[in-house]
Amino acid sequence: MSVIHVETGRHLYGGAVQVLYLAQGLEERGVKSVLMVPRGSEIAEVARDRWLRVEEFPFRGEADPAGLARMAWRFSRRDVEVVHLHSRRGADTLGGVAGAAVRASVVLTRRVDNREVDWVVGAKYALYRRIVAISGAVRDVLIDQGVPEDKISLVHSAVDAAKWLTPRSRAELDREFDLPPGDPAGAMVAQFVPRKGHWVLVQALAILKCRGFTPSVVLFGRGPMRDNVAALAESVGVRAQIRFAGFRDDLHEWLGAFDFSVHPALKEGLGVAALQAGAAGIPVAGGRAGGIPEIIEDGKTGILCAPGDAGALADAIARFARDPEATRAMGLRARKRIEAHFSVDAMVEGNLEVYREVVAGRRRR
Repeated sequence: MSVIHVETGRHLYGGAVQVLYLAQGLEERGVKSVLMVPRGSEIAEVARDRWLRVEEFPFRGEADPAGLARMAWRFSRRDVEVVHLHSRRGADTLGGVAGAAVRASVVLTRRVDNREVDWVVGAKYALYRRIVAISGAVRDVLIDQGVPEDKISLVHSAVDAAKWLTPRSRAELDREFDLPPGDPAGAMVAQFVPRKGHWVLVQALAILKCRGFTPSVVLFGRGPMRDNVAALAESVGVRAQIRFAGFRDDLHEWLGAFDFSVHPALKEGLGVAALQAGAAGIPVAGGRAGGIPEIIEDGKTGILCAPGDAGALADAIARFARDPEATRAMGLRARKRIEAHFSVDAMVEGNLEVYREVVAGRRRR
């Protein structure tokens, strides 16, 4: 079997990492995978380092007819049995149209839980043979908008848990991020975009400061709202408690050295950052949004808060800090849950089963 994967995101965020996991896992199972990515994207360099096949092409986004033509030409080649579209930045719409034009067998992975314009849904999702939803929350949104349930497969995103098992020491963490030695410290891993809820964390820290408690939090990631978050933290008096670490490709070395993680997302397809924290053995205080409750067992592997509720997030952080022993126990249970339910092998096998069904259906037709 041969699969061409289209990932049009330029940065190595959570979705792109899933594509790398999938392509590598397929290659290990004898399935030829080719990654079709925009020229100059970060995923191309990392994929080549892993000995994966990469084809870069000029791509300017959702309004790029030349990109559509290039995809249609590539999908029409005889070495392609399945086309798998992985991102929304033009890959879903233009890739779907290109696939339909050459009668390719197209699979789409849907990673977000937001609703689309109702009148678009019927036409758009008719372009795909199957849709892979990364969480039950994403699947439910699709069904609610009229996508046939038998056209949707649930395949959770994954994390390579083994990579996160040997973090640096707490002393090294304090030095690296200039943290007060011995004080409670948390991490948040997310793009600086509105739906990730950075403002909820800032407000929670302000609430805790009024109670006389000043934990530090390191923010990993990048994005357009970074300066807004810094300005808000300054205005409420908690800027000194926050460290901006940017994007780190060595995150797996540091995350497990923190006491806890926060993920106060307002919308979330699943929450790769929560998977990573669990794999690293630390509990997460997360928003009860999208697929996050599919990862976090409230009170057992972390704490769930109502989306946007800064007071509840403050209470969760205080609970982690008050009882370090219980917090460590939550983290250990979180790791076991990730290993049992969100493995890379399970994700690869789930997608491979979708491909087999699509190819078998095409042969019958």
